Amino acid sequence: MKFSLFSVMTPDTTPEQLVNYLNETGYHGVEWRYKETTEDLKKDKPSFWGNNLCTISPDITDQEIRELTLATKENGLKVVSLNPYLTSGDLTSTEQVLQTAQKFGATNIRIGVPWYDRSENYNDLFKEAVTYLKEVEQMCKQYNIRGLVEAHFGTIAPSAGLAYRLVSEFNPEQIGVLYDPGNLVHEGYENYRMGMELLGEYLAHVHVKNAFWQKKHEHEDGTVDWSVEWAPIDKGIVDWKRVFSDLKAVGYDGYIGMEDFSGSFDTKTSIKYNIDTVKRMLAEIES
Repeated sequence: MKFSLFSVMTPDTTPEQLVNYLNETGYHGVEWRYKETTEDLKKDKPSFWGNNLCTISPDITDQEIRELTLATKENGLKVVSLNPYLTSGDLTSTEQVLQTAQKFGATNIRIGVPWYDRSENYNDLFKEAVTYLKEVEQMCKQYNIRGLVEAHFGTIAPSAGLAYRLVSEFNPEQIGVLYDPGNLVHEGYENYRMGMELLGEYLAHVHVKNAFWQKKHEHEDGTVDWSVEWAPIDKGIVDWKRVFSDLKAVGYDGYIGMEDFSGSFDTKTSIKYNIDTVKRMLAEIES
């Protein structure tokens, strides 16, 4: 397996600094967060989803792309993915991301999936998503880049099973699934190996993070409100040694992408801690 890192988890670090850190700690690839940062957000302290300094702006110039791509290559890294926050159905923005990803030499982009909040029927959202993906499939073929549906809570693809239902009619060379067990914690549990076996050739990439359920408030009638909190990868509900064992069992040899939102360490420590922990787990599986 190879190791990458999604730059969303390094918000106080510039892209140029990150590629140096990744080289120093043994990573093989980087996944760039791709999103505009408003002027108001730029006044805030760095944060994962706010003023994230390790974000590629949609208005990046070709010269800036060339310089960053050169720095990435000089550090022995591959651009594994460009990860935007696309809206399902927005073909114009999807193609713009594909164009930028091609300039970076990226292998994948993350594509849009409808959110599910009970305001619209799942079946209607599914049909809309399939219509969108039919167009995206052709775009991805044109640009020779794979579009990834992320298994993500709050969407119509919160599990391997529902992600598979969404992508199963498409060519896995153009449309795949970004498998994320940490996201699965939010909405329940699905047997990891079964999900991987179902995904088969659609299993295109894996994100590594962890989370746990925490009691938020207990009411007078005894009912309890719960919330999901992010955790270091070896401290949450996801049994990552089991996940890695299952990945090996199904023959997965692609990238393992770090995406730690726990805030347990400073950025440089987190970069090293995550890859060291994953390598330790893999070694324990093999011993």
